[in-house]
Amino acid sequence: MRKLASILLFLVLFSNSFGQTKNSPLQISHLTGDFYVYKTFHDYKGTLISANAMYLVTNKGVVLFDAPWDKTQFQPLLDSIKAKHNKDVVMHFVTHSHEDRAGGLGFYRQKGIKTYTIKLTDEILLKNNEKRAEFVIPNDTTFTVGQHTFQVYYPGKGHAPDNIVVWFNKEKVLYGGCFIKSAEAKDLGYLGDADVKEWEKSIEKTQTKFKNPKFIITGHDDWKDLTSLKHTLTLVKEYNKASKSSDKK
Repeated sequence: MRKLASILLFLVLFSNSFGQTKNSPLQISHLTGDFYVYKTFHDYKGTLISANAMYLVTNKGVVLFDAPWDKTQFQPLLDSIKAKHNKDVVMHFVTHSHEDRAGGLGFYRQKGIKTYTIKLTDEILLKNNEKRAEFVIPNDTTFTVGQHTFQVYYPGKGHAPDNIVVWFNKEKVLYGGCFIKSAEAKDLGYLGDADVKEWEKSIEKTQTKFKNPKFIITGHDDWKDLTSLKHTLTLVKEYNKASKSSDKK
């Protein structure tokens, strides 16, 4: 009986992980090697918007970058990772303080997962009375977890005052979060906390520092087009140009 229950549990987790459709609230796709991108959805002002995030499988456990935007998927993500890789999530990094990135801090910290933000993010979360990470890290920090090494880097203000990116030099993977817009984006999206003037400089710093990425993961929409970083810079320049013209009138 116990064996049958174990088999049934495995089949449920298996179907959650692999029986995904375009309507699934949690969609996991293989990126390259030990890298996986997952997509969740959130109703924002009556429109269902997707959010991309990523996880990395190491021989020391799984490292999660950002959290599902859909809170109902916090636990299913852990379950799917366990079923797919037979490993637990051991670290969780947040790329800025907005809900679509930092919304899972309280949940994952309560699960005993080590959680990380930079100081700027921690200060914003504290000010807004939101759940905070266990560990506050410097703006530019290199981590080695198992067989993988990656760099957490703060390029400057942009989509948010505290947005960071993550660079995996060996695999040339740039995880940009909401700092990088999808190549299909028509505008810069939510700008409530943005500094578009500084965003231009921050993108240029990122381009200079991390050359020739093979993969660029954007915060929302399609992430498979490598022109996304260049496209974000174009959108930012167009916005700043329009703002200057408006100021002269």
